[in-house]
Amino acid sequence: MSSTAPKGGNSPAKPAPTIDEEDDGGSPMSFWEHLDELRKRLTVCMISLIVGAFGAFAFAPQLLKLMTIPFQRAWKEQGLTGDGTMHFSSPGGAVIAYIKLSMVAGLAAATPIIAYQVWSFVAPGLYAREKKFVIPFVLLSTLLFVGGGLFAYTTAFPITFNYFLSLSGPLGEGGIAIVPTVMMGEYIDFSLQLLLAFGIVFELPLFLLFLSIAGIVNYLHLLRFARWFVLLAFIIAAVFTPPDMTSQIIMAVPMIVLYILSIGLAYIFGKPPTPEQREAYRRAKEKEKAQAKA
Repeated sequence: MSSTAPKGGNSPAKPAPTIDEEDDGGSPMSFWEHLDELRKRLTVCMISLIVGAFGAFAFAPQLLKLMTIPFQRAWKEQGLTGDGTMHFSSPGGAVIAYIKLSMVAGLAAATPIIAYQVWSFVAPGLYAREKKFVIPFVLLSTLLFVGGGLFAYTTAFPITFNYFLSLSGPLGEGGIAIVPTVMMGEYIDFSLQLLLAFGIVFELPLFLLFLSIAGIVNYLHLLRFARWFVLLAFIIAAVFTPPDMTSQIIMAVPMIVLYILSIGLAYIFGKPPTPEQREAYRRAKEKEKAQAKA
C-alpha cells in the first residue's frame, strides 16, 4: 500500500487561521514583544516632537506675537494705557518661555505622526476591515486637536483675558489702583494650558469612536452615561478655566456637543449592542420613568 497522501478533495483541511495570523501572517506577539513595539513607537513620537520643537524655536518670537494678540486686544478693550507689556523675572526667563512655546508648537506639528504611531501600535489587535481606518484616524485626530486649539484661541482667549484685565483699575473713588504686571512665563504657561486642554477635549469623539469600534462601549452605554457626563464636563471646565461661569460654559458646552456627536458616531460605526444589553437599557429606562412618576 502506498503511503502517499491522497490528492484532490480528500486532502485534510487546514485549520482556520486566527485573527492575528489572518491579518499579520504570523502568531500573536508576546508580552515582551508588545513592550518592544511600544518602545519603538514612543521613540518615533519623541523624535518627531523634538524635531518639531527645534523647528518651531526658530519662529518663537513670531509665535509669541501671535499668542499675545488676544491679550493685546483685551488690554485695549478694557481701556488700559499703552499697548500692554510683559516682563520676565530672571535672565533666562524669556528663553525658558520660548522653549515651552516651541514644545507645544512642535506637539501640534507632530500630531499626525503621533496619531499614526498610536494606530500602528493597536492595529495588530484589530480586524483587517478596522485597520483600513488608519488614514481617517490620523486626519481626524489632527483636525480635532488643532481645531480645539483654534477654538481656544478665537473664543476662550478673548473672554478670559477680558475678564482678568477687567479686575484692574482703581478700587472706587480715591481707592488704590490695581495695575496688571504680566510675566511672560506665566502668560505662556496659562495660554498653553488652555490650548492643550481644548485640544485634548476635542479628541473626545475620536476616543469614544475607537472604544465603540473595539466593542468596549456602544451607543447605549454612552446614552446611559450622558447625564453624568454633563456634570463631568462642568467639573473638567472648572479645573482648566478661570473661576468665572462664562469661561466654564465655553469649555463645557463644546464638550457636551462633542459627546452627543460621539453617540451618533458610535451608533453608525461602532459595534451594535447585544440583545441582553438592549434589554438592560430598556429596563433601566422603564425604571427611571417609574421613579419620575413616583
